[in-house]
Amino acid sequence: MSQSNSPVIAAVVVTFNRLSHLQKTLARLLSEPLDHVVVVENGSTDGTRDWLAGQSDPRLLVIEMPGNGGGALGFEVGMRETGLRLDPDWLVLMDDDARPAVGAIVRFRQGLVAGRWRGAEALAAAVRFPDGRICEMNRPWVNPFSKLSVFLRVLAGGGRAAFHIPDGDYDAQVPRRLDGTSFVGFFVSRAGVARAGYPDGRLFIYGDDVLYSLGLTQAGGRLLFAQDLGFEHDCETQTVGAMPRPLWKVYYLHRNAWFVYRRVAGRLFFLPLMTLMLPKWLSKGRLLPPNDRRICRQLIRLAVADAFRGHLGRSHAEILVRANGAGDTTLKRGGAGTGPAPSDSNS
Repeated sequence: MSQSNSPVIAAVVVTFNRLSHLQKTLARLLSEPLDHVVVVENGSTDGTRDWLAGQSDPRLLVIEMPGNGGGALGFEVGMRETGLRLDPDWLVLMDDDARPAVGAIVRFRQGLVAGRWRGAEALAAAVRFPDGRICEMNRPWVNPFSKLSVFLRVLAGGGRAAFHIPDGDYDAQVPRRLDGTSFVGFFVSRAGVARAGYPDGRLFIYGDDVLYSLGLTQAGGRLLFAQDLGFEHDCETQTVGAMPRPLWKVYYLHRNAWFVYRRVAGRLFFLPLMTLMLPKWLSKGRLLPPNDRRICRQLIRLAVADAFRGHLGRSHAEILVRANGAGDTTLKRGGAGTGPAPSDSNS
């Protein structure tokens, strides 16, 4: 902590080919009382690097990646380098199309002084679309396998609503304890990083935030929902559970979901869970055109095989080749997870 006894707070933003969004996010961040703003530039080709080179705010640190390693590697490198170079008391993570609501960092500082989240090593902000609707892909959750009442609600057909926090929690007065959340509006302390380490950059997209936040809480860290810390996610409306596009994302969605389910369910429930999930996965794509359906199922089979072997080394270039003809193969993050299956954070 600084000599003034005011916590040092650094924002970490991962960006790839979304300059217009980044410009809005950076303007918002630099208008807030942050000590540092770290932008991980993931190899953009839309002029992002040139624009960032022209920024003069002394709080801004740009980390230029040699190529797009996905959001997972971006957050891993961003968190590591921020810790090494700046040693902040708190990090706050976000995609390039997400930003704190006006005054959120002021409220965060005030809450720390007041002891509002005493004992918490991490906080999840209340993430909404710019029009005020709750952003489903960033809705925090509790582990359905960790509490009998939640597990029974899931078995009874409760779906996502059985283990994701309800709308009423967004207006509650008391912070509630969580098991996991996304990297949009994720505040993590130095103690939290010391406990949980860093995200696994090999995941590329999907699930890095789920595995990281759940790993923190399963290791004994306290994660709270800070409903009075607003964040806005300026993304297109997502349909939770929809087939991601472009179809190369199908590979990462299912490979990483395997690791998420293994962590969530534990040894006792993982095998029964996958016995139920695998037939559903392998029959996906029925409504796709024939060629896309074939590619989709090939990618899912490859994902399952790699996950079973614990193989995280397959190159993104190979995945793009395998998905050739399945649509747009730009490296822009998008789509939606089926939490706590992998959620989607920016590349």
